[in-house]
Amino acid sequence: MRSLQDALDYRFKDESLLQLALTHPSTKEETDNQRLEFLGDAVLEFVISDMLFRKYRDRQEGELTARRASLVCEETLCHLARELHVGRYLRMGHGEESTAGREKASILADAMEAVIAAVYLDGGAPAACRLIERLFQDEEKLSALRGRDDKGMLQEFTQAHELGLPEYVVVEESGPAHDRRFVIEARVAGDAVAHGEGASKKAAEQAAARLSLDILKAKG
Repeated sequence: MRSLQDALDYRFKDESLLQLALTHPSTKEETDNQRLEFLGDAVLEFVISDMLFRKYRDRQEGELTARRASLVCEETLCHLARELHVGRYLRMGHGEESTAGREKASILADAMEAVIAAVYLDGGAPAACRLIERLFQDEEKLSALRGRDDKGMLQEFTQAHELGLPEYVVVEESGPAHDRRFVIEARVAGDAVAHGEGASKKAAEQAAARLSLDILKAKG
């Protein structure tokens, strides 16, 4: 438990909260981490919304919603849980243990939300905010964890809906030669849909395509 707290950079006053956050329902104990998972999901969504609202002051609601969705998802939470080695501390029933439950993405993602809730209950909103902001500080990298060809998927979507081919326009370049940053605007049917950022034009285009696809799908 101490090493997990070191990884979280947070020391619990009430360690029973952390123990509860790591208790999977398969233990059949009277209390497990499901209620904490519910609370953690809400805390995480609020803090990420606030973080994106402040960071992207010129972006509209649709793009902010898409960015949040790409962060508050199973892939991201599972990745963070694995980086923190949450799986090794989970308490679970024999059946779940025997089927590699400690490596299941859904279990790790749920546990990560529960741990966030435990920090919130133990240290209050400031402690939870510090943890989330630190874990999600490289939100661009985390958003890319879906591991898919977003440009290809966006093109398939626009062609299926007779919107033509997407366009990608560089709207900003910054940083020294060894640490360049690009901002790409994705346009569909001549209209700007979303902006993506990355250390290369390719990465920025993929980010812009991913957000654009989420926005267009949300519009129906």
